[in-house]
Formats: sequence, C-alpha cells, structure tokens
Amino acid sequence: MKNGSDYRWPDEGLTHIPDWIYTSDEIYERERERIFLGSSWNFVALEAEVPEPGDFKRSYVGDVPVIVTRDKDGGINAFENRCAHRGLEFCRALRGKASEFICPYHQWTYDLTGRLMAVPFRRGDKGKGGMPKEFDMKDHGPRRLDIATRHGVVFASFSDTVEPLEEYLGPETLEHYDAVFAGRKLKVLGFYRNRLNGNWKLYHENLKDPYHATLLHVYLATFRLMVAGQKSAMFVDKSGRHATAASAKDDSADISAETANEMRNAFRDDMALEDPEFIKFIPEFDSPWTVTMQTIWPNLIVQRELNTLGIRHIVPRGPHAMDMYWTMFGYDDDDAEMTRHRLKQGNLMGPSGYLGVDDNEAIRFVQDGFRHSVTDRGIVMLDPDSDGATDTLISEAPIRALYRHYREVMSL
Repeated sequence: MKNGSDYRWPDEGLTHIPDWIYTSDEIYERERERIFLGSSWNFVALEAEVPEPGDFKRSYVGDVPVIVTRDKDGGINAFENRCAHRGLEFCRALRGKASEFICPYHQWTYDLTGRLMAVPFRRGDKGKGGMPKEFDMKDHGPRRLDIATRHGVVFASFSDTVEPLEEYLGPETLEHYDAVFAGRKLKVLGFYRNRLNGNWKLYHENLKDPYHATLLHVYLATFRLMVAGQKSAMFVDKSGRHATAASAKDDSADISAETANEMRNAFRDDMALEDPEFIKFIPEFDSPWTVTMQTIWPNLIVQRELNTLGIRHIVPRGPHAMDMYWTMFGYDDDDAEMTRHRLKQGNLMGPSGYLGVDDNEAIRFVQDGFRHSVTDRGIVMLDPDSDGATDTLISEAPIRALYRHYREVMSL
C-alpha cells in the first residue's frame, strides 16, 4: 500500500504510465477532488431531455449525483441530489416531470431550482421541538452548480474559477462539436445504460487510441469505417485533455497486401453485409469526415459514426468500474426514413453494439492486468515525434497529451 508521497510518475516520462493511476483508492479520491469537483465543465444533460418546465433528469458529476431541471421560467438548473437534512438522494427516478421534490425520509421539500421550500414541523408541535428560531430555509438548500450550454448541450461545474465553456473546449474541439450540434434542434431517440469493469480513464484512452481501432474491431476494418490506409486524423486541443478521432470512409481506397497482413485478425475480405444500407453514409454535416468521436474531458463522448449520433456520459464507480449512460439522438426535422436509418445504424453502438462490445471486453481485460500483474507500468511510445495531434492511426500521441494535462492537475 502506497501513501501519498509514494506516488511518483516513472522517470521515463509520458511514454510510461504507472498502473496505480487505475487501481489506487487514494488517486481516485484525488481525481474526484481535482478533476470532477475542480476547474472543469462536466456534461450533465441534453436540453432535449428536459424540454418543458417541470422536466427533470437525474445525472452525475463524477460520481456525485445531481438533478438537472427546467424551471417554471424555462431556465436550466443543476443542483446536488442530496437532502440538506440527512444527505439522502431525494430524487430516485432517472427522469420525469415534477413541480417539486420531496425527500422520502422526512419530507423536506425543494423547488425546481433546488431551493428549500418546506420543513415539516419546523415550528415544532404544541410548542415543543422544532428548529431553532434562527433557522433560515434559504441557507439550507442543496449545493447548486454553475451552468453553461452550447447548442443544446448542458454542462455544469462545482468550480467558481473554471474558464468560459468555449475557452475550455477550444477551437480544435469546437469545430467538430459544432458540426454535430449547431443550427439544428435535437430529438432524443433512446437510452442505454451499462457498467464496465475498468477505470474511467480507460474510456478516454480507448477513443484517443486510433491504433486499436484498425486491429481490434473486425467491423470497422472489414467495412472500412476506420482503417489503416484511408484518410484519418486525431485532433487534440492545446491542453491535451480533449481530442477528436476522425476518419473518412472510402470504399475505393486500396488496402495493400502488406497492410491487410498487419490487420490480419481484423480485416476480413470474406465477409459481406446482407444489408448494405447498414453502413450507408448520407451526407448531412459541414465536415469532410464520415466518423468523428470526440472525448471531452472529463466525462463526455460525442459520437458521430456515419449517421448514428449519440453522447456517452462517463460516471466513475471507484477505481475499478464505471457506468456508461448513452443517449442516442437525431434532429427534430428528420423524416421517418432518416430516423429509421439512425436507429438501424445505432446497432453499431451501445453496450452490445457491433463495435461497442469489443471495447467493453478490452477495457475489462486491461483492468484485470493492472490489478493482478507484478509488472507496474505500460508503454505508449507510438508516433514519438507528435505532441498530440496526428494524421496517422498508428499513434499513441493523444494519450500522452492527455496524461501531460492529467499530471499537471493531479500534481504527479
């Protein structure tokens, strides 16, 4: 067991990642304090999930439960899902409509902005008991979070010092983010929820790791959704915390025999789709890419795979597990045919999607290695001349950029 002073990053630097960042309870608590409760913007909802006054959604900042509401004036609010009295998570439903929230334990009551409205027997009963005379309800509501929105996506922060959202995301991220969200009203199509037995940072790594995409995913490689030899890129913001994996599907691109041999376990020339519409791309974005997968630190993935769209909300559950909340969406002006197309392509994603299931298993296997091996570090050396952004899939530079930022925040 290490104590705080024993956590020292390997002398080799960013090319070596110590296993204890994925397994230590102490490191996890430091992440909770410095990252999720620190100077960061955390995804909490889509505005389309709370479209009308009274609508609410149960959400999380890190592992801290929060409630996102649309109040009677149309404003968006986020506050901690914790009764100020005895700490109970008073909102138990995932989503719904309410005029108030009543704690089931002692019936303390809160309005849609999180303001404490009623305390039963506050004045006691028949002159006995009750709260002190100086008790003021306005001083005892749940902690409220700062809110920022951009194109229908709601972010929240516990920090008073976090920079404005647009500065936090940066131009490299906003270009691809806005291609998905700007100018069109969102329509929610459905939800998934699953638990992964791996550290929450592994999901960021996975989507900042184009190297695995063309080697692990038979579906990606065989049907050329993202494959070595075609136009691809990784865009990384200046801080290193956010990244976008991008690829342009090209069925005519030549895959050499040498490249095919390198991908021999993933690239299958003996497989064909019964329904070729499944990987049909209908141009609709101001973007040269058919695939963009954005990792927005610390808890959001923005998925655009052909025409299936979704967000993934990462909720850490200690060092060894995370919950993934998926929201699949389209646009309010989609016709029935496009909605059907998005839903069909949605089978690529989700807990048991043709692509998603591969990542879930790989993450679990990696976490098992961290927990049980006597070796204490891994390596990320690919593409050594890049400090983050790259135009090759054979790269681990975006992972190194992430841990450059992580080490600064965590004082490692």
